[in-house]
Amino acid sequence: MTHKEKALSLFSQGFHCSQAVLGAFAEELGLTEEQALSISGCFGGGMRNGEVCGACTGALMALGLKYRFFTAGDNESKEKNNAVGKEFLDSFKDANGSYLCRELLGYDFSDPVQQAAAREIGITKEFCPKMVASAVEIAEKLINENR
Repeated sequence: MTHKEKALSLFSQGFHCSQAVLGAFAEELGLTEEQALSISGCFGGGMRNGEVCGACTGALMALGLKYRFFTAGDNESKEKNNAVGKEFLDSFKDANGSYLCRELLGYDFSDPVQQAAAREIGITKEFCPKMVASAVEIAEKLINENR
């Protein structure tokens, strides 16, 4: 199963977009699927507030695991981590017009009325899989690059 197929499968099972993307890369990056789904569970719907798309936050978590920065003073890793994160967000925005959930969906999930309206028309089931697929494709490209 490809990363994209795995992510779309997770999303179709009811997991958030953030969980679907991180879950697709979990095991090869040192996490169990359960850990990945748990870590990324609060990031769907733009952190439940229409902010950065959960598919993007899931991808950024995966990229953070790939391009690790965990030692104070390791400026080389810090710069690499910052650069790959920026490259991901720039690429996602170029491909999709934004990386903010409320701009992508046209609904603000921090507003309960707008969130209910979005769910009523099924926009998350129709539109969000496209964002999951896009985030996985861009992250996969960055993960597979030799940096």
